[in-house]
Amino acid sequence: MTQLAEPEADTAAETIAGDQARHGDDPEHVSFEHLQLRPELLTALSDLGYEEPTPVQREAIPVLLTGRDVVGQAATGTGKTAAFALPILEQLTWRRGKHPVALVLVPTRELAMQVADAFVKYGSTLDARVLAVYGGQPIGGQLRGLSSGVDVVVATPGRAIDHLKRGSLKLDDLKIAVLDEADEMLDMGFSEDIEAILEQTPAGRQTVLFSATMPAKTAAIARQHLTDPVRLRIAREETPEGEAPKVRESAYLVSRHHKAAALARVLDVEDAHSTLVFCRTRGDVDDLTEALNARGYRAEALHGGMGQEQRDKVMGRLRSQSAELLVATDVAARGLDVDHLTHVVNYDVPAAPESYVHRIGRVGRSGREGVALTLADPREQRMLSTIERVTKRRIQVLPVPDIAALRASQRERLRQDVLREIGDESDAAALADLASLVRELAVDGREPVDVAAAALRLIQVERSETADEHEIPAPGPRKNRERDDSRGGRPDRGAEGYDGGRASGGAPRGKRGAGAAEGKTRLWISVGAQQGVRVGDVVGAIANETSLVGKQIGPIDLAPRFTLVDVPDGSADEVIAKLTASSIKGRRASVRRERF
Repeated sequence: MTQLAEPEADTAAETIAGDQARHGDDPEHVSFEHLQLRPELLTALSDLGYEEPTPVQREAIPVLLTGRDVVGQAATGTGKTAAFALPILEQLTWRRGKHPVALVLVPTRELAMQVADAFVKYGSTLDARVLAVYGGQPIGGQLRGLSSGVDVVVATPGRAIDHLKRGSLKLDDLKIAVLDEADEMLDMGFSEDIEAILEQTPAGRQTVLFSATMPAKTAAIARQHLTDPVRLRIAREETPEGEAPKVRESAYLVSRHHKAAALARVLDVEDAHSTLVFCRTRGDVDDLTEALNARGYRAEALHGGMGQEQRDKVMGRLRSQSAELLVATDVAARGLDVDHLTHVVNYDVPAAPESYVHRIGRVGRSGREGVALTLADPREQRMLSTIERVTKRRIQVLPVPDIAALRASQRERLRQDVLREIGDESDAAALADLASLVRELAVDGREPVDVAAAALRLIQVERSETADEHEIPAPGPRKNRERDDSRGGRPDRGAEGYDGGRASGGAPRGKRGAGAAEGKTRLWISVGAQQGVRVGDVVGAIANETSLVGKQIGPIDLAPRFTLVDVPDGSADEVIAKLTASSIKGRRASVRRERF
């Protein structure tokens, strides 16, 4: 067993330093040419638009090309895939036989596909044979790929073990093994699988371990399986003094019962277009996805209870931007790499600072700006402080935006959209036509400004930005809150007046007869939780049968034998008539105004 030690003066580092000196280059602006990569790789990188290596690539590639083992600590999104893929491809002058010369182990099927795709792109001019091997996919295609010959295998540990047992994966010719996202793999329980796989690799192999964090069990794997490794630690890029950080980090204090409504309010104000929301459990993912869709968002769920085909469809919709929100558990989201993400949301404060680092690393990549938001119950404030202390980054704690802030945000977006349309010369003819329509309408004492205001009002209605909203209360003292438990303070779903915060612009009200908000009518529906009805069923029935949209419906109080729902005053009769003539989850229901 070798010990993990700090490296001596490294010849690879000296080589590149000397090369920079000869060329008079700033070490911060080293090109891929200076890394002495073969022309085929340089051509592929140029075609992909890569101009300069990232810090982890500058540090790792020269060392890996010398054959040294490496322990690299680098956050998600720093470019570490290329840091180990390029040296592997550089050395594909090895005798290319039937069995792989490189094995990359990753925690999830999504990351396996992404890393394999990166190898294919970088090695496009080398005819590199790359195969992704992971669970949830028919094994027949993988067996055929391994049988026909492969240079690089990118695998999840479980499926790699499966192929080793079948004899379809042979590691006798292996030259390099890479453990990517090692801390994640160990957190997911793959320790024994990793041990078993490495035991079947040649003793003289080169071994590389990359990890965003370095907890004790990750360091133990490195001590046991790496020989005199070079240790690289790539810190997050610090924001120069006086400049705004590339990832804006904020937290909002809100009670558990109002988190869904608070999240919707925050996303409305942020005008978030592509967001990843992290939840603790599969049930939380399903509930929150349902709540957000009920409010008019295009949200998708992703968790371990879904089949691979379903997961692939979800990821396809996210990458094509036909979905604007992905709600996922940590495990399901590991390895996700979506370039256009603008926001990451922690629906609960992560239980460990390392999880927080992993999550927010998915935005603010490659110099782009990003936003990391956290919804914190008052009980979670101490964990927020711990995260700040460990990460040495300030998380600004803010109140949930009120109605005035929401309206101001919507108004500003509308203003910007109109100005953008005015400045779009390609639409000049269409604008001229509409201008004549404004003149036609501006008769009989009507001013053009009144016509324009009416047109903007129609846009607001189309965007569903006209529904009445309720203020989201600040969290009260803990002793006054409803029954709590160590798992998040969630009351029974069937409890009267509980809506889980879903489809609700304000607080759920537990007492009958409390009255609807101004401009709303509260309706009583004769089915509830005991009939298997969920909040989403009620919202869906109303939205499908009437002219209302999700944002205009709610709050909804789901009781065991009945449901209370608020709708705009002017729509109450329509909702009563349409729901009485239809059904909710296959059940006919009586619907009437609530009696106080």
